[in-house]
Amino acid sequence: MQQNPHTDAAPRAASRAFHGTKRRLAGLTATVAAVVALGTLGGPGAQAADNPYERGPAPTESSIEALRGPYSVADTSVSSLAVTGFGGGTIYYPTSTSDGTFGAVAIAPGFTAYQSSMAWLGPRLASQGFVVFTIDTNTTLDQPDSRGRQLLAALDYLTERSSVRGRIDSSRLGVMGHSMGGGGTLEAAKSRPSIQAAIPLTPWNLDKSWPEVSTPTLIVGADGDTIAPVASHAEPFYSSLPSATDRAYLELNAATHFSPNTSNTTIAKYSISWLKRFIDNDTRYEQFLCPLPRPSLTIEEYRGNCPHGS
Repeated sequence: MQQNPHTDAAPRAASRAFHGTKRRLAGLTATVAAVVALGTLGGPGAQAADNPYERGPAPTESSIEALRGPYSVADTSVSSLAVTGFGGGTIYYPTSTSDGTFGAVAIAPGFTAYQSSMAWLGPRLASQGFVVFTIDTNTTLDQPDSRGRQLLAALDYLTERSSVRGRIDSSRLGVMGHSMGGGGTLEAAKSRPSIQAAIPLTPWNLDKSWPEVSTPTLIVGADGDTIAPVASHAEPFYSSLPSATDRAYLELNAATHFSPNTSNTTIAKYSISWLKRFIDNDTRYEQFLCPLPRPSLTIEEYRGNCPHGS
């Protein structure tokens, strides 16, 4: 029997509408599934994926005040006979290679002192995820400008010739130093703007003005310092740094010029936070730098800006 085209039109239209809706629903379901999958992939590991330099678990007050961080540490001695431009030293480094490369920090001692005076910082910083080089200077009487050059020579050795160079990201480097080594830290940052972080500890330098420094710089002074009094050293150093530079001034309470030579939780806590924030670009540590720390039993004063771009 011949079908009536007019009576068949409505069922056919309904069928097409049904299948079209079915296809649209299927497409929508696929889209939602894709979004959910991306959301799952971007979940807990999203921040690490966004920042390839992030190392270690999320920090807490107790984790940055601890004597040791999450990484096991080994060390190796470097003879003065094996290097040029500085006096050798000791390299402390995380034993793990599963997280990739690490940022690195060179640390210089003060006038008449040896690397042993800064040795406590080696394993303490390395266990938080850095390669740390505590150095001896060519002579113990070397002045800050010489110590600055020696810090740079130590970084070059560390990244180019050392036995741990494969563990280091040579684009993420920092410098620290005590007394004349702190003055040398400013000299190094001035000479090499690519340095990511600088931490002068109770620094001494005849040069009081550092407008050329663009490296994020944390200056640590001591209220009882009679060798490099903060009024004529740490404070003017800090004040002369450009306001466009990430900068901070931490004055230790009930402390002396030599406080950085022994294990010091306040120095370690804020040094770790500064190095993590600016060498590792790890914004998880901003919580310890911003809002600015308030005076306490160990902090006489803290000045600075919250990290730019935060």
